[in-house]
Amino acid sequence: MANIVVVGAQWGDEGKGKLVDLLTERADVVVRFQGGNNAGHTLVVDGDKTVLHLIPSGVLHAGKTCVIGNGVVIDPEILLGEIDKLRVRGFLNQPDQLRISDRAHVIMPWNKAVDGLREDRATGTKIGTTRRGIGPTYEHKVRRNGIRMADLVDPTTFAELVDLELPDANAHIEALGGKKLKKADILKTYGACAKRLASFVIDTTRLLHDAAARRERILFEGAQGTLLDVDHGTYPYVTSSNAVAGGACTGAGMGPTFIDAVLGISKAYTTRVGEGPFPTELNDAFGEQLRKAGGEFGATTGRPRRCGWLDMVVLRHAVRVNGLTSIALTKLDVLSGLGSIKVCTAYRLDDQILDTVPAARGALNRVDPLYEELPGWSEDITKAKKWLDLPVAARAYVNRVEQLAGVPVSLVSVGPGRSQTIQLKDPAPGKRVHVEPRHEVLH
Repeated sequence: MANIVVVGAQWGDEGKGKLVDLLTERADVVVRFQGGNNAGHTLVVDGDKTVLHLIPSGVLHAGKTCVIGNGVVIDPEILLGEIDKLRVRGFLNQPDQLRISDRAHVIMPWNKAVDGLREDRATGTKIGTTRRGIGPTYEHKVRRNGIRMADLVDPTTFAELVDLELPDANAHIEALGGKKLKKADILKTYGACAKRLASFVIDTTRLLHDAAARRERILFEGAQGTLLDVDHGTYPYVTSSNAVAGGACTGAGMGPTFIDAVLGISKAYTTRVGEGPFPTELNDAFGEQLRKAGGEFGATTGRPRRCGWLDMVVLRHAVRVNGLTSIALTKLDVLSGLGSIKVCTAYRLDDQILDTVPAARGALNRVDPLYEELPGWSEDITKAKKWLDLPVAARAYVNRVEQLAGVPVSLVSVGPGRSQTIQLKDPAPGKRVHVEPRHEVLH
């Protein structure tokens, strides 16, 4: 396998964790390159469920190096809790298995306080933040007054930076109606975290370049999804980092010449958590059926996900802005039992037909999705092991998605387990490819 970036091609929750876990078998290093513990990647291996928020999904494989890159924002307490839970289960007990970038920014208590207070006060334009301090931490990063992991693990520097930043942070918190934070509490809690995390913190860009020089295979793991990207998503209802494939370069410190392929993960339908436009949303029995069948509740927040038909306008947008070389289609099994399945192929906005996602604020709320209807299937496909095990209608559906997207579907997931995945093509062929239709007659 070549070096490959795995990204979400919708609004997140597409099943990236499972695919990264699967692809890690052929990788040497797995890198998380953006986002924070607002992400939740769910893995099911041999019936055991694992939910990860910061540590790369490759951690369940022995002998792999897991890297948290500089583009990630880190809550030290959450990270340590995740480490402890994994160690109890026999993971992360190997030396050097986890490495954390010394340039990654730290989520401070004032970032979390401000995040929650802002959301409480918001009127009319609630973003639906997870209240974990992610956005405010990225704000401090861009304002150039953030605190990084290298600062956290140096007690003198950390104390000086808390002295410098806490007065303004407390003033902001009080202005929002919150209570001032105490320096002693911060130094005690974060100081204890720093002692435990110090051995993990290194210059990960050097580690990754050395791995590339040895021709080791690197897997870059994104969080959230393309439509939550701060530049290319449904702004302002987005996250605060670049969730597209280009974020792997800035968030890991690797140039684009190191990337051989980009795999976009898409559900066979569409979901979204939180606020914001969602053209194909189903607020009816079909939507509830998808939610129940797919277990559509947030891995991080537990919030019920909004559900709707597959939106190919969104997926084509993801193909373009990520430079996808192939797609992994997940949760195809959730569509079993539907008499017919709709796919959105375009939007109508006033008197225009659109085949791209409009950028103007409010425009996506006003579009009418234009649908193509395909036959459904009744068979249980969760035990399918190869392409021809799928019902004719399911294969036709995958073929149509591939045709409308303009890039191959390389993997199809028919259940949550690691083994419930059908490979159709190599997801990392090492070069950009175009769709080659499968020559078969579908009766």
